[in-house]
Amino acid sequence: MLKSLRSLLGLNDGQPAPAIPAGQRVYAVGDIHGCLGLFEALVAAIEADDARRGASATTLVLLGDLVDRGPDSAGVIRLARQLAARRTVRILLGNHEEMFLDALESEEVLRHFLRYGGRETVLSYPVDPATYHRAELDETLALMRAAVPAEDIAFLRGFEDQVLIGDYLFVHAGIRPGVPLDEQRAADLRWIREPFLSHRESHGPVVVHGHTIFERPDFGHNRIGIDTGAYRTGRLTALGLEGTTRWLIEAVQDELGAVSATQRSLG
Repeated sequence: MLKSLRSLLGLNDGQPAPAIPAGQRVYAVGDIHGCLGLFEALVAAIEADDARRGASATTLVLLGDLVDRGPDSAGVIRLARQLAARRTVRILLGNHEEMFLDALESEEVLRHFLRYGGRETVLSYPVDPATYHRAELDETLALMRAAVPAEDIAFLRGFEDQVLIGDYLFVHAGIRPGVPLDEQRAADLRWIREPFLSHRESHGPVVVHGHTIFERPDFGHNRIGIDTGAYRTGRLTALGLEGTTRWLIEAVQDELGAVSATQRSLG
């Protein structure tokens, strides 16, 4: 039974379980992609869970891709800013935040940004849809620059590339296997899939990441993927970590649009 549990959690026999330092607690949240209702429900569930577990130095880590694809990226950024003003929140710059910021400076990047979910981000700000749909690319850029608050841009520019807490490394997409953490390229941290996903050797710390959608959280001995495709599946996942204990909290939207939160212990 113990062996099967360790296998489920992606642990190798004979290796010590990865741990968060004593007195700390971490909640890592997968890619939100503009799904404000799911994010609100997940935050409420995390804060209730955090209170039940007692006093701790708690850190909320958002793994990036707060924006694009879903209906309310502006609202997600607003809630993330509010959270960061009242508790310890560390946020990773995802590839979609990178495109968002670069699109504000380049029409060529803007073209790709709009194609991969940026349209929904633009329209989550006070931009008239009819005006947007009539606009040429240069006009769309002007609309964006007028509508996106400077505070949001500054907030996004403050996002991090990687966060190391105890035996866990939090990144958006993954890391380049075999490359020291302080030599990782930002492009890999935000965009990589292979050879990271199929790599079976230890990275040192266990890498917790988003970016690649899994039907359910994907546990390996060297990485944990928690992007469960919120904008597509209606399910947003958080991984809780304290000591050597792990648990999942998920916000789920049903076919009628109602959102509920569930929790599952992983031992």
